[in-house]
Amino acid sequence: MERIKKAGKILLKVLLALVLIAAAYIAYVFIAYHRIGDQTLAPENPASAEKEIRTGEALSVTSWNIGFGAYESDYGFFMDGGHESWAWSKERLDANLKKIGALLAEQHSDLYLIQEVDMDSTRSYHFDERKYLTDALPGLACAWAQNYDSPFLAYPFYQPHGASKSCLMTFSKAGITKAERVELPIENGFTKFLDLDRCYSRQYIPTDDGKQLVLYNLHLSAYTSDGTIATEQLKLLLADMQGEYEKGSYCIAGGDFNKDLLGDSKKVFGVEGAEYSWAQPIPEETFRDTDIRLVAPFDPADPKPSCRNADSAYHQGQYVITVDGFLLSPNVTLLGADVLSTGFTYSDHDPVRMNFILGQ
Repeated sequence: MERIKKAGKILLKVLLALVLIAAAYIAYVFIAYHRIGDQTLAPENPASAEKEIRTGEALSVTSWNIGFGAYESDYGFFMDGGHESWAWSKERLDANLKKIGALLAEQHSDLYLIQEVDMDSTRSYHFDERKYLTDALPGLACAWAQNYDSPFLAYPFYQPHGASKSCLMTFSKAGITKAERVELPIENGFTKFLDLDRCYSRQYIPTDDGKQLVLYNLHLSAYTSDGTIATEQLKLLLADMQGEYEKGSYCIAGGDFNKDLLGDSKKVFGVEGAEYSWAQPIPEETFRDTDIRLVAPFDPADPKPSCRNADSAYHQGQYVITVDGFLLSPNVTLLGADVLSTGFTYSDHDPVRMNFILGQ
């Protein structure tokens, strides 16, 4: 009997200790949580960068969510239904980031918009991934905006995701005179700890006709309750672009919308799958009070998705969708846009590219 009482006391102490640890962790998450806010950024303009971007000529912009370099074709992320929470290994992460940089360099684009570039995260072995991209795109002006700085996530238990610091990177052949981080609204409930902070970056680039190109880099919310917050974020961005356009600027935005830009990607690509909150179409009224138009990269003769659901390794029949694209002001002429299909070899997103002319 005495032994049973003693064992019971030990068990009670263990349970109490676990409760205290859990309470301490919850307190840490709430105390450590913060939003970065609006910021003035510091563009890096190498001497080789052009002074102005050209109008009246064909130009190109490439946008890519690189998935912190981890989402190779055999990768499944735990928040998407997979099992992995870190990149496979330091060696594979290093090799994949170099391949990502090489593919970007092959595009010879005038502008680049890159999302989910880790700066110092547990999931990417604390690699500063910015250097891989600046090394791959030498001579270009660059500005980066920290998208989020999340406290340590102690889940999944077999390999805690840890702390994450990630940014948006923007590159330009012409110098960037000013750059800013603009905070976006997020959900106020518990999902804010999963979806992290959100922003878009705004870069000002002089044009040869005395005006300026205002270039936006975006990565809207994904892990939300119903996807409506990403629509609110988009409305804020559209209002910003409309205001800049009315001042006489050329406006281009690009990135990961976390919205079904084709309206019904499941039908377009002939795949079946669950309904994902991040995959909702953009409501029609979103563009009602703006002159800004959406450009979804799509070739009817050869439809290619820009993103896969990372619930497992990539395979035929997996849920795919187009969530990456662009926004243009009326004074920018669209020449075409398409997905640069890699079979999701390097990321759960494939790059998207748009050709355009500044001017009508």
